Formats: sequence, C-alpha cells, structure tokens
Amino acid sequence: MTLDEALEAIDSMLVEGSFGSAGSRVIIEEFLEGEEASFFALVDGENALPLESAQDHKRVGDGDVGPNTGGMGAYSPAPIVTDELKRIVMESIIIPTVKGMAAEGCKFVGVLYAGLMIEKKSGLPKLIEYNVRFGDPECQVLMMRLESDLAQVLLSACKGELSNVSLTWSPEMAMVVVMASQGYPGSYKKGTVIKNVDKAERVSPAVKIFHAGTAVDGDGNLVAVGGRVLGFTAKGKDIEEARARAYGAVDAIEWVEGFCRRDIGWRALRQKQVANQ
Repeated sequence: MTLDEALEAIDSMLVEGSFGSAGSRVIIEEFLEGEEASFFALVDGENALPLESAQDHKRVGDGDVGPNTGGMGAYSPAPIVTDELKRIVMESIIIPTVKGMAAEGCKFVGVLYAGLMIEKKSGLPKLIEYNVRFGDPECQVLMMRLESDLAQVLLSACKGELSNVSLTWSPEMAMVVVMASQGYPGSYKKGTVIKNVDKAERVSPAVKIFHAGTAVDGDGNLVAVGGRVLGFTAKGKDIEEARARAYGAVDAIEWVEGFCRRDIGWRALRQKQVANQ
C-alpha cells in the first residue's frame, strides 16, 4: 500500500464513515522489516534462564510462500541470534517482563517464548509476541541439543531455584523437517497409511522422529490423523550435515499423501555462505 492509498483509506473510514462505528478508530503500527527468531527462557517467578535460540519456518511452501502454518520446520541455534543479541534480549525484554509481572503480584513460572523480529536496518530485536510455552517445532530441535536433565531444571523453576542453575547444550546444529498431510493448513484427508518410519529412524543415530498427528489403525498400520504429522529431527556438526540427515530420514518413508518443505534452513545456509565470501 502506498502513502496516498493509506491516506485515502483513512479518509474513507474517519471522514466518510464507510465502516460505521467499526471504522471510527485507526490503529497505526510500526512496520518492521527483518527476520523472525524464537527466543526462550525458563522462569521461576524471579529469575530467568535463557535457553538456546531457534528459527521457525511458518509459511507452507518453499521460498516462504503460501499461508501461515503452525511451523513447517526449524533449526537451532539461529545464527542471526548472536551472543550480543541474546544479552540485549535478556536485558531489555525478558528480565523487565519477569520483574514487571512479579512487581504486579503476578509472578510467572514456566517457559517464556518471545517471538522476535530482528530489524534489518538496526539489527536490534523487537518483541512481536509472547507465548507461555515451548514452540512447536522449535522444541524438538532444542530438546535434541539439550544435554542437561530437563526434569531437574523444570523442578528448579517450580521451586524458585533457577538462580544457581546452568544448562549444558550440544554445540552441534539441530534441524527438524515437518511432514504434513496434503491440503494442510486447509482441509486434509485422515487415515492415510505411513510406511517405513522405522527405516527412517535408522538413517543415523542422530535422527529422531517426533510423532504429532499419528495413530495406529485396526490393522496395525501407522496412519495420519492430523495436519502436521511427523517431525524428522537430526543433529549434525553443521547446518549441512543436520539438514542432510533430516531429509535423508524424510526420503526413507513411504507416504504418498504427505509433503514437506524442501528448503528448511535456507536462511542459515545463506548467512553462512555470505560469511564465507
């Protein structure tokens, strides 16, 4: 939309009353251009422990085209989230939020998930949204890299004892490729048979397949019963190895009615190529 078109739309709503009372107020928001990233922190009411970063792929099609989905793939860490950016996010976004909630008598305990936009011009993070949960499929790549005992860490958060807790992470890259039912995120057929999942899991010891929309039918077949069905997750020494293992597992199964994006990780690959030039 051009500036003239925006002004015309405002006149139409506020002066001409084209939408009646529903158009009596206009909200002007800042336009942000950049890359989205997911930032997670575990909170015990007073303290916040940062987790590793991840980057999701929301659009259904290769090249980030088509409608939004719950997430078609992700990788961790996200190269765009540097150590300096982590510090800025913690100091300017996460910690003020945790302290503000505590000051208002509403202490938060759990996972704080900040959806960020890393601005193209400034390189600084802007908070787009908060969720109070792990992301899906970001959680899969985080859990592949987490070497600490998750149950003990969560228990420490519940007890308000995160101040002395540190986490150990694998230095490797993790990637998840989501396979979905044809038609997703619109209508899709249920009950289609998926074969060779056990073969896919044997592609590499570094591969794990997370089930989401699956079930076992009366004949003992694994069938799809949801939109996003399987998460093919792999670790590797770098983005290329993790990607090859994840897609190797995808290619090992037989499921004609399923599909996935073939470009998961393209931002990290592009950033690595630019850095190596």
